[in-house]
Amino acid sequence: MDADRELAATLGVPEGELDALLEQFQHETFEGRPYRHLSDARHGVERGTAIVEGVVVRGFPSIPRTLVLDPGVPKHFEGRLTIEEKRNGYNVRIARIDGDVLGFTRSGYLCPYTTNTVRELLEPDAFFDDHPDHMLCGELIGPENPYTTHDYPEVDSARIEVFDVRHRESGTPLAVDRRREICAEYGLAEVPSFGEYDPEAAPEAVAEVIADLDREGREGVVMQSLDGTRQLKYTTSATHRADLEHAFSLPFDYGRDFLFSRIIREVFQAVECDRTAGESRQRAQKLGESILLPAIETVRAVQRGESVGEEHTVRGDPAVIEALLTHLRDQRLSLEIKRDTRADGKRIVTFVKVAAATRDNTREYLDGKLRDE
Repeated sequence: MDADRELAATLGVPEGELDALLEQFQHETFEGRPYRHLSDARHGVERGTAIVEGVVVRGFPSIPRTLVLDPGVPKHFEGRLTIEEKRNGYNVRIARIDGDVLGFTRSGYLCPYTTNTVRELLEPDAFFDDHPDHMLCGELIGPENPYTTHDYPEVDSARIEVFDVRHRESGTPLAVDRRREICAEYGLAEVPSFGEYDPEAAPEAVAEVIADLDREGREGVVMQSLDGTRQLKYTTSATHRADLEHAFSLPFDYGRDFLFSRIIREVFQAVECDRTAGESRQRAQKLGESILLPAIETVRAVQRGESVGEEHTVRGDPAVIEALLTHLRDQRLSLEIKRDTRADGKRIVTFVKVAAATRDNTREYLDGKLRDE
């Protein structure tokens, strides 16, 4: 009972709700170690929260989005804020438990590739020696990873950039200045920063940054109060189109909410940022192409008998790569290996996460199946 009370207090839920909450956790094993993780937020506990041998690793909180910079930003922040780049990769949390550095994905999985990459790229033991109760929150970016496919010219394979340092159990963030001091002290790469602003001046500053990022095909920005407790995100037109292009390349695998939200973001950005009807028309043409052209190519690919899905390349120790492929298959993903080579002792695998719903539905419609609408 004492352990239950302690766990309930750590998770911030009444003791009477603990059993109902724990029933929502999925049970997994990593390197022979059992753990639990929460794939969706429940009872006020964040998605991705994990429990490893009784140790809680808090999930990263969802960041709200503003559809308009003015008055959205001044309404959300009461004091000065920092503007940092929102990188296009996947969210990782890094904690040390019983002497082992572990890498958690956004949904709380202990991923073999993520954990091995964290250990190789960051060497964070010095940080955890001094801050054992904290975790590093970052973005894993680059062309060689199993979850996203965005390239950065400055990243050859994979790179981890820290955007937050938080208490492992409570999720309480450090102030921005303290986080930056820690990253400098321990040699941890951070996401790019665009400066600090008063709330009233931030909308214009963000608009200028977004225009530059949009031209480079980058994702957007995250604004954060200097004490680290408030965050807000805003993304570029380029990333809205890229999301839609990806989703419509797999049109039967993405829900309507995903598609609608990206289009709505473009609507409000057009209203706030476009100065002429011509700019809005050009925006609409680009958006239409991002929707229609990838869907056409997917149907043609299925018609040719080709596989459709998300293609990824990973590089690493052969045992780690094999563990990753097993991990993905354990999540009921169908993988098609396209290339499997070795270089300098590393195994390099390019694989497709087969989009079965898109493949099967497309085949059926091409064969004359009727659609009830």
